[in-house]
Amino acid sequence: MLETIYQFISQNVLLPLTMFVMPTDYQTEAMTVLQTIVKIVAILVPVLITVAYFTYAERKVIGFIQGRIGPNRVGFFGFSLWGLGQPIADAVKLIVKEIVIPTGSNRSLFVIAPILSLAPSLAAWAVIPFDDTKVLADINAGLLYVLALTSLAVYGVIIAGWASNSKYAFLGAMRSAAQIVAYEIAMGFALVGVLVAAGSLNLGDIVNAQAGSVVHWFWLPLFPLFVIYFISGLAETNRAPFDVAEGESEIVAGFHVEYSGMAFSVFFMAEYANMILIAILCALMFCGGWLSPFQGIPVFSYLFAWVPPLFWLLAKTSFFMLLFLWCRATFPRYRYDQIMRLGWKVFIPITIVWLVVVSVLVVMNTPPWF
Repeated sequence: MLETIYQFISQNVLLPLTMFVMPTDYQTEAMTVLQTIVKIVAILVPVLITVAYFTYAERKVIGFIQGRIGPNRVGFFGFSLWGLGQPIADAVKLIVKEIVIPTGSNRSLFVIAPILSLAPSLAAWAVIPFDDTKVLADINAGLLYVLALTSLAVYGVIIAGWASNSKYAFLGAMRSAAQIVAYEIAMGFALVGVLVAAGSLNLGDIVNAQAGSVVHWFWLPLFPLFVIYFISGLAETNRAPFDVAEGESEIVAGFHVEYSGMAFSVFFMAEYANMILIAILCALMFCGGWLSPFQGIPVFSYLFAWVPPLFWLLAKTSFFMLLFLWCRATFPRYRYDQIMRLGWKVFIPITIVWLVVVSVLVVMNTPPWF
């Protein structure tokens, strides 16, 4: 269906537009650019809508776990509709609020910092494959590209804290940066384990290397790395129980305490966009991506053959997104020294040891994974 819609837009909108506007010598290049823009929009619009309604899902899920109702008033056209209009109301509220830039702050860096936090989490979707054919940029170093972009988020945090000219913001930025750097190393080693297991940096090849059945997925041979990657993702996104950067009882609101209006909401969007990105990467690298969980099972494989691959990828991603919310509703906040100890003294040694184990398994061609 998606291919049909794309072909319709290309043939009936983009092609006549390029033939009418562009000279003949440049029509091919212009058509390629327009098609790429359509693909980018087709990826980013659902991601941004998901970011908005992820905040709604968070309040509903945590409300259910804690015995509360959650948002249930704001709807559409006079109907409450379970509060589905709440994210739109929040967006309108933040758009109309004034953006206050503190006296003595670095105005240019103060504005750039939120963008620098959000942009990498959106740009990483360029290499995310949705099935064997649906990917914007099918590059061989996709895993390295994702790791490089996710590492840039720390710069947005540091710049926001420094540019605000506030001791509270600067303290929150330093705490958050130290935490992100600590867990970034563990995440990097976990990705190296995936690289060793799959023998490729291409995300599509990594998924195809897990073909067979649920037992063939990398979650089993790389289980310690899988758990460490997900927990490090919680710490990377400053989510509970690792939300010391926003410990309201300690440092007011962390590195973005001086931000308001849309400038604050961009940090908010970056946090949820990063959670969605970590969730889909967990699904791709450890849980078979778009592969069916019933693959290789004689009867069920036939019964579920009609289900599109994209459904399985979105279902797995939704499960990991739910885990993010479940952890926030369940665990108390760690002390800062406990967080740093976990990252440096526990996760990094475990990942190094398991890299050796995985390397031995690969060299010995251990079935059914290698």
